[in-house]
Amino acid sequence: MTARLTSAMLVSSLIRLVAQAGGNAVVLSKGDPDAGAILLFCTERGVFTSIQERILNMEGRYCWQSVGPTATDSLTEVDAYLSRRRTRDSDMWLIELDIANAERFAAETIAID
Repeated sequence: MTARLTSAMLVSSLIRLVAQAGGNAVVLSKGDPDAGAILLFCTERGVFTSIQERILNMEGRYCWQSVGPTATDSLTEVDAYLSRRRTRDSDMWLIELDIANAERFAAETIAID
């Protein structure tokens, strides 16, 4: 088994990368510091674009996958989805990224892990 960064370390790294690029990242909900699931609430200039979840793929590597409502759905649907996820997984991290192409920044964190 290979050593992996903790969820808290990965979130911290992502926040620093976004800040260095002139964006904003905020922890909306802290999860388990060691192995909590990570969801990214992606926005661009305050407009919702997607929700990304860090998942383990078939090759045993982490990647980001779009989950839940899309940019065309209402914020009420987005809130309901996040509420359901939080109810089922209280150890989940929820991070808001407000930067151009937030999905790209999330993908860059894979190289860190």
